[in-house]
Amino acid sequence: MKYGVLEEVKVVNALINWYGKAGDLSSSCKLFEDLSVKNVVSWNTMIVVYLQNGLAEEGLDCFNVSRTVGNKADQAAFLAVLRVCEAIGAVKVAQGIHGMILCCGFNANMCITTALLDLYAKLGRLEDSSKVFLEIISPDSVAWTAMLAAYATHGYGRDAIRHFELMVDHYGISPDHVTFTHLLSACSHSGLVDEGKHYFETMLERYRVEPRLDHYSCMVDLMGRSGFLQEAYGLIKEMPMEPSSGVWGALLGACRVYGDTKLGKEAAERLFELEPCDGRNYIMLANIYSASGQWKDASRVRNLMKQKGLVRASGCSYIEHGNKIHKFVVGDWSHPESEKIQKKLKEIRKKMKKELGYKSRTEFVLHDVDEDVKEEMINQHSEKIAMAFGLLVISPMEPIIIRKNLRICGDCHETAKAISLMEERRLIIRDSKRFHHFSEGSCSCRDYW
Repeated sequence: MKYGVLEEVKVVNALINWYGKAGDLSSSCKLFEDLSVKNVVSWNTMIVVYLQNGLAEEGLDCFNVSRTVGNKADQAAFLAVLRVCEAIGAVKVAQGIHGMILCCGFNANMCITTALLDLYAKLGRLEDSSKVFLEIISPDSVAWTAMLAAYATHGYGRDAIRHFELMVDHYGISPDHVTFTHLLSACSHSGLVDEGKHYFETMLERYRVEPRLDHYSCMVDLMGRSGFLQEAYGLIKEMPMEPSSGVWGALLGACRVYGDTKLGKEAAERLFELEPCDGRNYIMLANIYSASGQWKDASRVRNLMKQKGLVRASGCSYIEHGNKIHKFVVGDWSHPESEKIQKKLKEIRKKMKKELGYKSRTEFVLHDVDEDVKEEMINQHSEKIAMAFGLLVISPMEPIIIRKNLRICGDCHETAKAISLMEERRLIIRDSKRFHHFSEGSCSCRDYW
């Protein structure tokens, strides 16, 4: 491309951004490299472009190089790099960025501090989120809601309610629809049915906030998780708007937990219409059939998924150690420390059987295979491998923090509880739905997920 007017930095920056959003990373990179004078906006734009195209580590490198060549990080730079930290899942990097924010005098910047507390929560550091929030002199409604969301995601429903009441009754902050989404989600994750119903019923009459699809999704999830499937279904039928995929997905998830194949089939069929290319819905229905022993129906759904060219994502778990994110995939023993990890896993299983009389929960293996094969399969789950690695390398003074791309299975959940008791360790596992805090043999979710 010939430049001419493109030599104007503002125009080139806009083009870098445009190509990045379009997924044309090579064009963005070429424009950036050919730019003779790069201002701070050029660097910030490139950080975001890398992030948008799944190259978060390159975005972090770009941020570091920008500082090396003399650019002072501004609000946009810090907001971008905090998003990078979330994508990478790096707590130590986030703590380093936090230090830079303090040194650069941005600790009073509401946008940055709110993004920072949100980041810490998503990285499993709820205590750090709370510290950041408490250091804000006059938090606005966005900061209050971000802290509420942190409590909700981590399953601390009572704390979320206390936070909400303090926000509204003591400080006079008006809640909006986002606030109520997180409040109802907190009630759902903690099984607080009566409280959730109360806030759903009063949000319009007391707070003048009209319930939206997200709020109905939370209520269906709340009632469904608590076993009130027919009540959840009735609420869907009474909705003043067309149910979204989030609403039907919440019902399908509840049907999985309680084994309701009939209602699960209806919810799944609705989802197939709304999201024909989302393989998770097919997998969920197949798992519901498998759990009830309806192997033919399960096979039929899996074949339908194959016909549509949909592929099931492999279970992956991530753990940070030594300034590096270690990735573990189900059944993959390619990690340099695999031999030590396997040895540790065997020690854990032996100790669980001896001290707790534990037997593998093979009912969570939803395949029509022999018991010994099921046990072998369940012992190769990625989060178990990550737990063993964490025990080997993470200081006993620090919690073992693991991220997983899928929902944690029941056997791995029981294993984490056992490890927290036997090894006297804290484990924090973030799955696709929520955080689980394991300590002294119990989980913050109270086995409710």
